[in-house]
Amino acid sequence: MIDPRLEYASTIPSRYYFDPAVLAEENRSVFGKTWQLVGHADKVREPGQFFTTTVADEPLLIVRGQDGEVRAMSNVCRHRAGPIAKGEGRRPVLQCGYHGWTYSLDGRLLGTPELDGIQCFDRAEFALPKFRVEVWNELIFVNLEPNGPSLRDYFGEIIPDMARHDYTGFRLAARKDWELDCNWKVYVDNYLEGYHIPIVHPGLFRELDYPRYRTYTRRFHSLQDAPVKRAERIRLTEGEDDVRYFWVFPNLMLNVYPDNFSTNLILPLGPHRTLTIFEWYFKDPESAPVAETVSFSDEIQIEDIEICEAVQRGLQSQTYDRGRYSPARENGVHHFHSLYQEFLSNSNTGNVGPAL
Repeated sequence: MIDPRLEYASTIPSRYYFDPAVLAEENRSVFGKTWQLVGHADKVREPGQFFTTTVADEPLLIVRGQDGEVRAMSNVCRHRAGPIAKGEGRRPVLQCGYHGWTYSLDGRLLGTPELDGIQCFDRAEFALPKFRVEVWNELIFVNLEPNGPSLRDYFGEIIPDMARHDYTGFRLAARKDWELDCNWKVYVDNYLEGYHIPIVHPGLFRELDYPRYRTYTRRFHSLQDAPVKRAERIRLTEGEDDVRYFWVFPNLMLNVYPDNFSTNLILPLGPHRTLTIFEWYFKDPESAPVAETVSFSDEIQIEDIEICEAVQRGLQSQTYDRGRYSPARENGVHHFHSLYQEFLSNSNTGNVGPAL
């Protein structure tokens, strides 16, 4: 049990960072119950445009219908589980790549080749299942859970906190994928505290006013406010002296700067392996200092990869099980662990063993 009192609390037991049964439960109870970023609206700007993705091991198809609505549907054919679509593209109708069953852009079953003679078959019952989908700031989110808060309620204060800059119309300027030999929670833990900055990130440390670095926790997200003392590689506008790093439970980071914002999406590839997807958005990517921004991010990411992979090895040591939090610097990590415990506790499967 994670003690709600930060000064008394201990961290998640180490086995939660490498036990395969835990990851299976996380897909059901964490990733399968929360809003997940799946892509940018540019990928489905026109009717018939689609792309495929996966959330919590569930194959998904994101498509804009002829009515202009963006839908998230199952990418599993109702016949014998073949894929409805692959990759991304634009189609007037959707056709399964196994036996050719076809579906409309809103998921209705249209065509069923060579099905003569079948009995007790109602096409209406074989429409593609749909999932909740919402768009915010041109970013598309999906939630496999039919109930629960809307995306706006889930984001809470993030929306007004980002409002000091208008990011309408910002376009994707760069993307980088990194794979790490660590559990996804190791990477999230690391992101959620500035405690390691003086040791791990000397370049970033020179830019920030570390004594004034603060983390503020909300219901489903936290905000790290990072005052800048030497704006050499971090660009600020007149009247501003800080940058903001938002985290949304469980696995999304939004790094907010005056001239750009970036998303970091953290996806488990296995108990010991993680994919981090970095995307940068600028108003005018052709004239913006994209290369310099990405270069500084790369420097920090390489430093984070080294320490996160070292931590993963340490978590499997027979000498370590649980640690303690710095009350001054790790309230964001404690907040994450408390939410993690809440979502796992709400599961009825009981597959992960003893409580946290």
